[in-house]
Amino acid sequence: MGHQVFERGVDLPVPREEAFAWHGREGAFERLVPPFEPVSVRARTGDGIEAGATVELVTGKPPLALSWLARHTVCEPPARFEDVQERGPFAHWHHQHIFEEAGSGRSRLTDRVEYALPAAPLGGFFAGSFVRSKLDRMFEWRHATTVFDLLAHQRAAKALSSRGQSTMRILITGASGLVGSSLSAFLTTGGHTVAPLSRSGGRGPTWDPAAGTIDRAALEGFDGVVHLAGESIAGGRWSARKKRAIRESRVQGTRLLAEALVGLDRPPSVFVGASAAGYYDERGEEVLTEESAVGNGFRAEVAAEWEDAARPVRDAGIRLVHLRFGIVLDPRGGALKEMLLPAKLGLGGPLGSGKQWWSWIALDDVLELVLAALTDTSFSGPYNAVAPEPVRQADFARALGRALSRPSFVPTPAFALRLALGELADALLLSSGRVVPARLLERGHRWRWPELEPALRAMLGSG
Repeated sequence: MGHQVFERGVDLPVPREEAFAWHGREGAFERLVPPFEPVSVRARTGDGIEAGATVELVTGKPPLALSWLARHTVCEPPARFEDVQERGPFAHWHHQHIFEEAGSGRSRLTDRVEYALPAAPLGGFFAGSFVRSKLDRMFEWRHATTVFDLLAHQRAAKALSSRGQSTMRILITGASGLVGSSLSAFLTTGGHTVAPLSRSGGRGPTWDPAAGTIDRAALEGFDGVVHLAGESIAGGRWSARKKRAIRESRVQGTRLLAEALVGLDRPPSVFVGASAAGYYDERGEEVLTEESAVGNGFRAEVAAEWEDAARPVRDAGIRLVHLRFGIVLDPRGGALKEMLLPAKLGLGGPLGSGKQWWSWIALDDVLELVLAALTDTSFSGPYNAVAPEPVRQADFARALGRALSRPSFVPTPAFALRLALGELADALLLSSGRVVPARLLERGHRWRWPELEPALRAMLGSG
């Protein structure tokens, strides 16, 4: 079949200079990798998309993982940049990114890929339609993400410009986790400077929450702090030791960071702290808003103490935002990753009765919400970081089954979950939390993915 040409375009809500700049910033590649395509960066040389820069990727999963070495060959801002495959799964790959003005502050991006499959003509005969389908799904995701991200950064830039700022210098704890790593890439593509607060150091300040130590001098001068660090609540039964680690990592870590920040000569203007919809605990059919009282169980106690530990920040006049996250959905990690294998095997049916309410939010909506909280000074206090409509767990299972084209009727009895997971089963899988984002709705907040099944289909690449 020889060389094939794939071409797809998208209208962008910004001038081509800004669209081109977005693609050249740190984090752009990570933002453009679809969550349904297992791709990781092994090594980089050179500067971003400049001619001569290279990136070595690993695609697929072991034992079928493949190495891909791409080299940027052309960089002509703001008109185009190009890359070619030097080593990888294709016999030939040449990708052109073409930017054109579209008038009225808009632009158009055209991705043109010329490729050839290995072992032609048999490779093309057997794999041609499969590759074309994968390219369609991949670029549909890439273009949608580009548009949504540019719009989010446009809103943030408007909020910052109203007080004479253009970008922010942001400190992130938990930067290596699912949310933290995605947030870092998202923020840097907006032109912001991001530094992690970690135990190992490297690009940012260091701390050790368990030991009560933190590099206070290195915290000076950040405009905002996003605090995500905390022991994972998943990963097996809740032993007394595990529960203590969950509580102490959140409460002690938050208190240490808050007290360090308020003692700075140049403290941040905003502190965005992670919290959890578990703040409300098991409440059955009750609709839960930010005005609802705290619950009574372990999750609620930890969430309340977690939020209270940041009180020194608020008392010092630093704007404090608590985001009470529901189930954060992304197939690369968290709850959805754990659900995928059983669901793909047709075993992703109702858990227990399936009548319990689950409040969820897509990862990309988390990122936009954090950016809004950082840049918009009208954000303050607690916000339920969930999609507008919670769903019953059985409906969640059915939506996931449809997205995967798998049956979803095989139930898992509650007693089996309790036998396997103990207290964790009731806390995370069987409890009902009908949490709604009342304060965000009052603000007129717009979600990237307000409905569950379209969100699942998009992040799983099933259209």
